[in-house]
Amino acid sequence: MKKIGFLSFGHWTPSPQSQTRSASDTLLQSIDLTVAAEELGADGAYFRVHHFARQLGSPFPLLAAAGAKTKRIEIGTAVIDMRYENPLYMAEDAGAADLIAGGRLQLGISRGSPEQVIDGWRYFGYAPAEGETDADMARRHAEVFLDVLRGQGFAEPNPRPMFPNPPGKLRIEPHSEGLRERIWWGAATNATAEWAAKLGMNLQSSTLKFDETGEPFHIQQAQQIRVYREAWKAAGHEREPRVSVSRSIFAIVDDRDRAYFGSGSREQDQIGFIEENTRAIFGRGYTGEPETLIKELAKDEAIAEADTLLLTVPNQLGVEYNAHVLEAILKYVAPELGWR
Repeated sequence: MKKIGFLSFGHWTPSPQSQTRSASDTLLQSIDLTVAAEELGADGAYFRVHHFARQLGSPFPLLAAAGAKTKRIEIGTAVIDMRYENPLYMAEDAGAADLIAGGRLQLGISRGSPEQVIDGWRYFGYAPAEGETDADMARRHAEVFLDVLRGQGFAEPNPRPMFPNPPGKLRIEPHSEGLRERIWWGAATNATAEWAAKLGMNLQSSTLKFDETGEPFHIQQAQQIRVYREAWKAAGHEREPRVSVSRSIFAIVDDRDRAYFGSGSREQDQIGFIEENTRAIFGRGYTGEPETLIKELAKDEAIAEADTLLLTVPNQLGVEYNAHVLEAILKYVAPELGWR
């Protein structure tokens, strides 16, 4: 059994071929797709966060709105770039959105990926400390965020406050109990997966990772998950961790699918460089008739290792079609693989 959700990158473009021609279109359709996914029985609605781009950038208004319109479905991110974040203000926003959603937020955070501008986090007022890299800064921000989510007081109260204070030091408010255990780290390497396990974060593994062994993507990703689980066990955490992987999976079940994706063809992993000296491996997508998908997906070792599967959706094709994409997987593919 697996939790199955969607992951939207939230693109918009003024092109007449796009169903999302503005930021307003993308935000409102993201809420509508979350509602539709809940009605279909999907388990999660996740959104990518990018800055300086025609994509979703500020996640918490969207998460709060989606939470207010739904009752059951998990609502999350994959991922928030911590290089851009004030961790204390983020804890306030996250706590408020989680309370509105009734404790359903699942927040994926990470060091981020290459962005649209050079060192975009500097425009947000952040810079690595002396001797730090931007990745170090992101992890430092993440550790502060995790610490304040525990709900412990740390700030000295004003002896003459405007309103009466509770006794002791003050914490970030609003505090949402349990949110600390629903933070995920998006790891691109085995080492960062191990680091996330030690800090008690769940693991998000995407459709790319650094190419550390030269093996097929799904094998490297499965190994990353096993390294993470071993580190989690060694750290002595009491709860069971969660692990998600994301995939592009499209079932060809009608003429619209054939028009968009053809009859399906054998896809392969791709190798590229997301940074100047960083070789990355990008996992293949899956497109085909349901019976073909079932056979191919059964061989994916990383999906087998994970408890949560996020299906990337082409959000510019609109809510109705993306709901159809989700329904086809939930109806024709997931049950045959034992995911439902």
